[in-house]
Amino acid sequence: MSKNIIISGASGGLGKDVVKKLSEGGNNLYVTFGSTKSEAFNDLENVISQVVDLSDQEAAMDFVTTTLEKASTIQAGIFLVGGYTPGDLHATDDALLEKMFSINFFTAFHLVKPLMKHFESSGGGQFIFIGARPALEADQGKDNFAYALSKSLVFKMAEFINAEGKSKNITATVIVPGIIDTPTNRKAMPDADFSKWVAASDIAENIAFVLSEPGMKLRETVLKIYSKD
Repeated sequence: MSKNIIISGASGGLGKDVVKKLSEGGNNLYVTFGSTKSEAFNDLENVISQVVDLSDQEAAMDFVTTTLEKASTIQAGIFLVGGYTPGDLHATDDALLEKMFSINFFTAFHLVKPLMKHFESSGGGQFIFIGARPALEADQGKDNFAYALSKSLVFKMAEFINAEGKSKNITATVIVPGIIDTPTNRKAMPDADFSKWVAASDIAENIAFVLSEPGMKLRETVLKIYSKD
C-alpha cells in the first residue's frame, strides 16, 4: 500500500537514496530542499519538491499545510536535514551551539509540531529521525560537543513522541548510522577506509522496512547501522 510521505533534506547524499527507494515502492513523496532546488527528481512523477527554510517555523508549517492541501493525509515524516561541526567543549561557543541546534534539531521539530497534530486527528503516523553515534557514546561525542548535543535532542524528542503517541498509533524511530558513504564525506575524509562506512542505500532499505507493514509494529525503535566500525 502506497503512502504519502514528507521527506526533508531530500537532495543530500542520504536523501537521494531514500527518495529513490521509496519512490520505487510507489509512495507519493513531498520533499524539501534547502536554498536551491535540485533537478534530481524531475523524472519521478510521484515526487513533488519544494525549497523550504526549515529553520523558519512559519515556513515549515506553511509547507505542511500546503502539502496536506495536495495530499489530504500524510502517513509519515522522514527528517534527513543535518550538519556536522567538530569541536570539544572548550572549542564550543553559543554561536556553534545555535548553529547545530538549528540544523539538527529545529529543522525536524518545526515539521514535527504540525505533523503530530495531523497524525492525532487522522488516526496515526510515523516519524523517522536520523540520530548520531556520538550522541549515544560519550567517547565519540566529547570531541563533537555541539553536534552530539544537538543530536541528543533528537533522541529525546523521539522518546517524548513515543510516550505521547502510545494510545494514538503514532510512533517515532531513530536511525543511527555510522559514517555514511557519500561523496561529501569521501571528499572531507579522503584517507579513510571507505569499506567501514555505511552505504546510503542500506539506510534507505532500513527506512523502507520501518514503513512496511511488519516495520509499523516496531515500537520505541533505535536502529544502529554501524557497518564494520
